[in-house]
Amino acid sequence: MTLPSAHDVALAAERRSAGRLLLAHPLVTADGPHADLFPLIRRHADWLGGRFQQVLGYRLLVDTSYARLFKAGLGPGSGHRLERTTGTPFTPRTYACLALALSVLVTAPEQLLLSRLVADLKAAAADAGIELEGSGRAAEKRTLAAALRRLVDWGVLTETEGSVGAVALEDGGEALITVDREIARALVAGPLTQSRDGADLVRRAADPGFGGPRTYVRRRLVETPAVYLDELTDAERDWLRTRQRREAQAFSELLGLESEIRAEGVALVDPEDELTDLRLPGTGTVAQAALLLVERLVERLRPDDPGHPATGGRLRVGVAVPSGLIDTLLAGAVAAYGQRGGWQRGYLEDPSALREAVVDHLVRMGLLAPAGPPSSLRAGGHGLPEGYAGVPPEGRSVTDVSGARPPALSDDGGWVLLAAAARYATRVTVRKAAGAGPGAAPTSASAQEQKQSAPAGAQELTS
Repeated sequence: MTLPSAHDVALAAERRSAGRLLLAHPLVTADGPHADLFPLIRRHADWLGGRFQQVLGYRLLVDTSYARLFKAGLGPGSGHRLERTTGTPFTPRTYACLALALSVLVTAPEQLLLSRLVADLKAAAADAGIELEGSGRAAEKRTLAAALRRLVDWGVLTETEGSVGAVALEDGGEALITVDREIARALVAGPLTQSRDGADLVRRAADPGFGGPRTYVRRRLVETPAVYLDELTDAERDWLRTRQRREAQAFSELLGLESEIRAEGVALVDPEDELTDLRLPGTGTVAQAALLLVERLVERLRPDDPGHPATGGRLRVGVAVPSGLIDTLLAGAVAAYGQRGGWQRGYLEDPSALREAVVDHLVRMGLLAPAGPPSSLRAGGHGLPEGYAGVPPEGRSVTDVSGARPPALSDDGGWVLLAAAARYATRVTVRKAAGAGPGAAPTSASAQEQKQSAPAGAQELTS
């Protein structure tokens, strides 16, 4: 076998670097924060465009000043949310302001005053039947400012004089802004003109088109921490199980990701620990509390009689969390680590807010999920676009996922601890105390210390 030349190795490395950047940042500008890698994207634009289209069904547009990878959705509950600089998630009102601003900016002059933009935006809101000041004037101004700051971050707006944050000032400050209409037009990726409403837009955006199950599963693998079998239709499950090892080569070539295959599903692992917007272990109160909570849940809960379907066993994707256990374990973590760990006072004084933030973090990482009936999962038909093929080829048997995820234990739904959480199980490290002899007693490392050295997973997680 002929070994690749140094040129071939360097070429492949350049393409992977450019591909990884586009996956993590679908909009890259020539003068933005990733300007140093923009020439790589332009140099390999044809190859990248072809590979993204072939593997993921994503369209790549490369211009002289920007590159835009048009990603697709994954269906209900699988969105990538935007956040303010404080980490607070965008509210529906913020998204509305963002959409209204884009509707104005695509035909705006190259330069305009902030006050003119706000006036045009309010006129567009009135045409759409949206009341912008319904939640209080000061709060609405801050919401609008957050949307405009996001457009500045994306390069749609440039603050030529002053700041878009002036819109939140009490006296309504002024600023001169420059508009990049080309980027504004390239931002929206979903089929807006074809959609009847928001829910229909989410369904249509997740339609993989001619790629069918193949394209959808590939997208889910690269865009989510872990893919569980009961989250897939029969056709998608059939394709994944028959192709999962051969697919590993495509993901390695394009993105430098490694596949980890388990009975419960598949995850892509990033050896470089870069392609993620979520981290566990991580810094901050929420990440630390989430790590402590998931450790304790894994320690307490185990599935009954798990086994591999190929050997006649019963697939177990998750285990039900008893009512009240999350609150109990989280309260214990706060008592043990809250004060001495320097956790945020607001969370220490408001346990319900901490619980909400911690649970949200674990859900987004694929470690915890709300309990519900089978119909709430994709395998049960939830969120499928119209006309989507969910049946495998005739005569093909697929992995049975019935009962793989337990039903709700209480009337209010409850939660399910998912298989990937087992990666965060407490492990004991045996050490000898300094100067101890061969018969010295072992000591155990702290949970935090163990997790810091634990392997990273698919965009931070593996099953």
